[in-house]
Amino acid sequence: MTIKLHDKLALHPGPWLRRNILAPYALNVSQAAEHLEVSRVALSNLLNGKAALSPDMALRFEKAFGISAATMLRMQTSHDLAAAKKKVKTNRIKRIEKAA
Repeated sequence: MTIKLHDKLALHPGPWLRRNILAPYALNVSQAAEHLEVSRVALSNLLNGKAALSPDMALRFEKAFGISAATMLRMQTSHDLAAAKKKVKTNRIKRIEKAA
């Protein structure tokens, strides 16, 4: 069974991480970046939705906060796919039929 996710629910994981992970721990960007051993700029870009979540960063969040890296990467993929659906023009592409 396939679960359909409406494109409007495809959130960028960065702002979600800021709200639901960093805020409850009362961590600012500099403190979190130091703990995660990443640059403040890299973390800030992610948390502001300006950069995509990398597998490396997802693993760091998983280790530090216990949230699944796979879940966060699925959030990023859903967000990327929703953004692509808005940009990519596919209306002239026709389905190719299998050979008989």
